[in-house]
Amino acid sequence: MSEVIAGLEIPGTAAATEATTLMREMTSPLIYHHSRRVFLFSLMHAHRLGVEPDPELLYLAAMFHDTGLTNRFSDVEQRFEVDGADHARAFLLDRGFPQDAAESVWTAIALHTTPGIPERMAPLIATTHLGVLTDILGFGLGELEQERLDEIVAAHPRGDFKNEFLRTYFDGQKDRPETTNGTVNSDVIEHFIPGYRRTTMVERVAGSAWPS
Repeated sequence: MSEVIAGLEIPGTAAATEATTLMREMTSPLIYHHSRRVFLFSLMHAHRLGVEPDPELLYLAAMFHDTGLTNRFSDVEQRFEVDGADHARAFLLDRGFPQDAAESVWTAIALHTTPGIPERMAPLIATTHLGVLTDILGFGLGELEQERLDEIVAAHPRGDFKNEFLRTYFDGQKDRPETTNGTVNSDVIEHFIPGYRRTTMVERVAGSAWPS
């Protein structure tokens, strides 16, 4: 049976149910509630924009989008978004989803922190990004129905979300700070590591192996 929050249906498919259980077990309550809010906000943005992303794929993208902060899914050092995207793609393919569906979820997760691009892409990718922006930055709150927002936060409380999320965001990347270069994630690394200074693009170009 599907669950309904604020008039919005949580997919009741086998994969969605399994993902919910998995996220409860492998992530913190902070990330679990954040991920559920992201799905619900993403769905609200989809309704606002008049688009219809596949709800099951949207749910899976939302539930897996921050898993790279809590577990490393790769033998190589890479961005946390790619770790989460890789894990989600493997989850979908292992359960018989088509390759294109798995790739769409991968892209939605891999790009969820990238400004200016995902909102111009397919509805699944765009609305995942918008849902993340709403929960993290308050994007679009004035355009979403307040009663529904209140019901969502009642079902999935924020608590001291701003401070707790920033610390979790940092903890998930502090051992691989170089992977944040050129992303918004580098702001968090620089904030929490005293004296840390990223290598700028200007320095990378000026210091390249080319003589000129």
